Amino acid sequence: MAAGETQVIPAAGMQAPASRRVLFAYLGAALIWGASFLFMKTGLTGLAPSQVALSRLVLGAATLCLIMLLTRRRWPRERRLWAHLAVVSVFLCVAPFLLFAWAGQFLPSGLSSILNATTPIMTLAVGAIALPKERLRRLQIGGIFVGGLGVALVVGPWRVLGDPAIHESVPAQLACLGATLCYGIAFVYLRKFVLGTHSYDPVVISAVEISLAAVIMVLLSPFIAFEPISLDPSVVLSMLALGGLGTGVAYIWMTIIVDTWGPTAASTVTYLTPLVGVVLGIFVLGEVLHWNEPVGGVVVVLGILTSQGKLRLLRRGHRERS
Repeated sequence: MAAGETQVIPAAGMQAPASRRVLFAYLGAALIWGASFLFMKTGLTGLAPSQVALSRLVLGAATLCLIMLLTRRRWPRERRLWAHLAVVSVFLCVAPFLLFAWAGQFLPSGLSSILNATTPIMTLAVGAIALPKERLRRLQIGGIFVGGLGVALVVGPWRVLGDPAIHESVPAQLACLGATLCYGIAFVYLRKFVLGTHSYDPVVISAVEISLAAVIMVLLSPFIAFEPISLDPSVVLSMLALGGLGTGVAYIWMTIIVDTWGPTAASTVTYLTPLVGVVLGIFVLGEVLHWNEPVGGVVVVLGILTSQGKLRLLRRGHRERS
């Protein structure tokens, strides 16, 4: 899943022009976050779902702590901030990582990445409830409705009724939707109780969130992550990529994008991740998607674009060029 950052972290040895650097960061984030479902699927061949979540969080925390050390950032001291970020870590990391990893046992990685694209819709819906001062506009309501239709199309209720085997995948699809709901809750909570109330570097905030999530998973592991493991090079490399890159380095890239392009343009990276996830699932894992799944994913993206008013802007720009 990707969070907006607002400060650039200088990268040693990067001599390319700024525009090329930002484009590299954008495509890199889309590739890594889109491939995260492939990494999870591969990791599940030797690890239990809880062990996949534990591995990515510990490796991600180690990566961000190393960045904190190398860039000489200081950890926050306010207890209230740590308490709020502990809540965020549960909904932004622990719960959704467990849900997506569990669902990955039963779903193609491409389908999981498509369902992950419902995150903006979930965030809008949660925000409408938790932030009553920010009333939804008609376009946002319409976007949520269209996004809901897209989710229904992805799930394919007509296929569930006709095939008992497909019925077994519905809990996994609901788990993915539960994970995106957790993301929505986390983003709204973060905005309401953390952002705007503290002046800490977003990288510091991210390091605290993921480190707290890693500690929670370590404490839970004796109860939920005790299954035997079977490691091979593909499993190890997938976990290193999922944790070190997807939960660590990609945060640096996103800070570069947001600082240069702004948060709205940076958020469009979520439109590319399902495409990456589907393509990798088909060509690397040999997965087969049914027609309704990618079509439903397109409808979900249309709902997101509608809710953000981007379709109207695109039409306006087309008229101006005409």
